[in-house]
Amino acid sequence: MKLNIVATPIGNLDDMSPRGVQALRDADVIACEDTRRTRALLSHFNVPRPESFVSYRQGNEARAGQRLIDMLESGKHVALCSDSGFPGISDPGYRLIRLAIERGIDIQVIPGASSVTTALLASGLSTSSFTFKGYPPRKPGALKRFFEDEKDHPHTLIVFESPVRVYKTLQAALAALGDREAAVCFELTKKFERVTRGHLKDLCITGSQEPSKGEVTIVIAGNNPKYLRNTPSAS
Repeated sequence: MKLNIVATPIGNLDDMSPRGVQALRDADVIACEDTRRTRALLSHFNVPRPESFVSYRQGNEARAGQRLIDMLESGKHVALCSDSGFPGISDPGYRLIRLAIERGIDIQVIPGASSVTTALLASGLSTSSFTFKGYPPRKPGALKRFFEDEKDHPHTLIVFESPVRVYKTLQAALAALGDREAAVCFELTKKFERVTRGHLKDLCITGSQEPSKGEVTIVIAGNNPKYLRNTPSAS
């Protein structure tokens, strides 16, 4: 029995690794967010349908996770994947991973594409240390505190965001962090990939004009004077 954690492409299907394809091919059971999307991935790489698909997503992870553990303990090989990127990153997959470890089940991670590190490198900001915090909260007060908690940290900050909320999130970051350098990454690795770089104040202006579609990763510089725009004092 083995649980393979399989990274899948974040956009460009050519980023799927041969090792990841083989892990899906060898699996008795594939656990995934959306079985339709995973079936399309299997079809693209001519991977036969496994013995069983299990829908494993936010909301059903406790019930589905126990079912998968039972399958693993019966000797099945299970591959866990998400719709894109690594299962377990802003995804309930980590719960299954932890449960499997607690039960002494062999875990193997199959590396692949990640929007977190792809956006970090595309931003041009410091890569020496960074903090990834998933999706920011939606309520204004919680969103404000979310960024205020990061105000004094030197690490580059990375978050995911819905395209319709980019403008509000950039505004909240500007208010809490000051006018730092940042980058907004749209549709990474896809046909219409676009990375907009600049200071937060400028990105707020362009962000209000961006089309409301596509997946977005925001990268913001840490607390370092070289990344902060100096605002002249009023005379």
